[in-house]
Amino acid sequence: MNHTVTLSNGAVIPAIGQGTWYIGETASKRAREIDAIRSGISAGMTLIDTAEMYGSGLSEKLVGEAIAGTAREKLFIVSKMLPSNAGKKNMERSCDATLERIGTDYLDLYLYHWRGSVPLAETVACLEELKAKGKIRAWGVSNFDTDDMEELFALPAGKHCAANQVLYHLGSRGIEFDLLPWMRE
Repeated sequence: MNHTVTLSNGAVIPAIGQGTWYIGETASKRAREIDAIRSGISAGMTLIDTAEMYGSGLSEKLVGEAIAGTAREKLFIVSKMLPSNAGKKNMERSCDATLERIGTDYLDLYLYHWRGSVPLAETVACLEELKAKGKIRAWGVSNFDTDDMEELFALPAGKHCAANQVLYHLGSRGIEFDLLPWMRE
């Protein structure tokens, strides 16, 4: 993969990765889905994106099976936590369950899937704790708009956010009006 992106923490990742939404949910497709992930890795798509909510953990489990035997340092694994797991009460347990399902000691990037009721400052503090413990290399957010990002960056550790994964394609280009210019700035 020649085209790369450099995250705010300095990590260089492939510009194109493999998403796993809906993967792992149908037993009859399992072998083909594992083969698809392995084929992607062979083709240079070493960034794999999953989430604890995808198939209620089944996607993460399938990713773990697909990457077994692959040198971990050659992969960039991203997973996302549900908003209900974003605070002191649940985050570490949620992260540990993700690590176990994937069969890895760490995530390269752990994302807060979308805003929930847990105060953002608490979520960021918990993410920083997971990073300090070595369970995640970096953290970020997903589906944050400009107001959310401004609130995040106002927090003491908010600028440690390595990424904001958002919906963007030809049919959904709203981020071009305010979020993308704000993030570039």
